[in-house]
Amino acid sequence: MNINRERACELLKEYNKDEFHLEHADTVSFVMEYFAKKLGFEDEAEFWGIVGLLHDIDFEMYPDEHCVKMQEILAQKGVDERIIRAAASHGYGLTDVTIKPEHTMEKILFATDELTGLIGAAVLMRPSKSSLDMELKSLKKKFKSTGFAAGCSRETIKAGAEMLGWELDYLLDETLKAMQEYEKSKL
Repeated sequence: MNINRERACELLKEYNKDEFHLEHADTVSFVMEYFAKKLGFEDEAEFWGIVGLLHDIDFEMYPDEHCVKMQEILAQKGVDERIIRAAASHGYGLTDVTIKPEHTMEKILFATDELTGLIGAAVLMRPSKSSLDMELKSLKKKFKSTGFAAGCSRETIKAGAEMLGWELDYLLDETLKAMQEYEKSKL
């Protein structure tokens, strides 16, 4: 890996100014590291986190070229091809990207990108404005309500769980736990 977290943050902020996009990148990065550690990829946790941090680097400035422009930007910045491939794979079937998620990490990014958005939206609706008191049952109810956070693709989340060979409930529960850990880390 030829980039550290500090440099990845600098790159992210070069192309993203909106606090929402910066927070989403940080959230996905934390979730990716959580899964790396949980699944026995501790040695790759920083790599997974950097992929999570950079996965939407092009979205704010180039939404119509999402995951395509990102590859160009990161290549021009000299970022390792493995990071570029992994980050771009989350757009498989959703954008013009044809890079299918193959590694466990790529599948988790594909599955959790949309899911972190859904959980984040559910948190905003809670009286506590916190994930810490959210239970799986509540998340499942929001997931089933297609009118809620309609921009978060349930089909992508389901496809991600299927790619991983996981039950949907397991993906929902573990991602919620990861986001709860993220929130605790910010206290």
